[in-house]
Amino acid sequence: MYKTHLGHQSYDFKTLRNLMAKASPPRSGDYLAGVAAGNNLERVAAQWVLADVPLKQFLNEALVPYELDEVTRLIIDGHDSGAFETISHLTVGDFRNWLLSEHATAETLTAIVPGLMPEMVAAVSKIMRIQDLILAAKKCRVITRFRGTIGLENRLSTRLQPNHPTDNPAGVAASLLDGLLYGCGDAVIGINPASDNLEATLRLLHMLDDVIERYQIPTQSCVLAHVTMTLKAIGQGAPVDLVFQSIAGTQKANDSFGINLNLLNEAHHAALDLKRGTLGGNCMYFETGQGSALSANAHEGLDQQTCEVRAYAVARKFKPLLVNTVVGFIGPEYLYDGKQIIRAGLEDHFCGKLLGLPMGCDVCYTNHAEADQDDMDMLLTAFAAAGGTFIMGVPGADDVMLNYQSTSFHDALYVRQVLGLRPAPEFEQWLQQHHIFNADNQLLQQPEAPALFKASLQKLIGIR
Repeated sequence: MYKTHLGHQSYDFKTLRNLMAKASPPRSGDYLAGVAAGNNLERVAAQWVLADVPLKQFLNEALVPYELDEVTRLIIDGHDSGAFETISHLTVGDFRNWLLSEHATAETLTAIVPGLMPEMVAAVSKIMRIQDLILAAKKCRVITRFRGTIGLENRLSTRLQPNHPTDNPAGVAASLLDGLLYGCGDAVIGINPASDNLEATLRLLHMLDDVIERYQIPTQSCVLAHVTMTLKAIGQGAPVDLVFQSIAGTQKANDSFGINLNLLNEAHHAALDLKRGTLGGNCMYFETGQGSALSANAHEGLDQQTCEVRAYAVARKFKPLLVNTVVGFIGPEYLYDGKQIIRAGLEDHFCGKLLGLPMGCDVCYTNHAEADQDDMDMLLTAFAAAGGTFIMGVPGADDVMLNYQSTSFHDALYVRQVLGLRPAPEFEQWLQQHHIFNADNQLLQQPEAPALFKASLQKLIGIR
């Protein structure tokens, strides 16, 4: 039992799970689940109590029973007590203060990663304001490699997302060319297929591989099909760079996605065996998002942010090249408005980075949410200031296949220019060699690249 008094009011929180939920900043999904604080006073009381909980308590009180949930077993069995020793004497509140102090450097934060449980990280995020989330995340440095180096300081990468509602090669190629000419695509060229079948997956994989190979672009491709479809494609000899899968923070939620840890492990080894990376072997790409477990009625009584951070334990096991929270994609039932989306995106980035993940953010919203592009500009700018790893690059910021609003190629140019950020070094060199960017990483007004691509596009899609 966790108790406190505020004024003449007494507050009792029966379990750590209940306390965590009540301490969460307000969001519509927690109200929908019936786990949120009843009012702001109860929320403050819960945050007050949570700040005094020792970090060691999370080792003793599993939020989801060990015997019922393989994500819990992964978290507890993988905990490194030696790495935890540095901070083992701290409470949640002390941990916040330590993260914001000069003692928390990139080196010390990297050293404690194996000793951090997701629940510890979720807890501390609940008592942090937005500037805390930005400052602490900025200190974290997570570097991954496949054909380029992702996550270096003062760099911001982009996923070029040339989706098309019918997977039409001409439409995909047009978006792909447009994105490359704006300097996007160093994180990955990733397509969400409109048709989740083997034929469509193979066609898109070969198309992307042809473009990357023909022009020696130092990037990687991914068709975001279900992991079982990607395994079939690998069995057909397809040129698979990254294996994609959406993941969640409970076993039941992952069951609803048709996955488990053994399946992900099989896919990870299959991709490693292909040895397609030239600089490194980080070959997995995961997407997450607050509310996914609740939408599957698989949240196990947890608040949606704690569920989200538990998903990062799943991602961490497989040493991915990229992880991103698709923060506003599920809709206002889970994140109601721009304020909730901004807070959630910065929480997710902070928690993922602290757990050692290369965190990106799909800065996005659906058209029935109480949010607009001004809100996304605020999240984009704050995310980049916090040292975010990558964002999306979608033509016109409007995904015509998934029907949601994201960030455009122009948005990447904006935030790189304002904050002095650059693409991954290998991709940056390629952009300069092909006169898309100049030596100062400014986009040329008349890049020479269209002539470079013309012959290939004619062959690929029959453009005249």
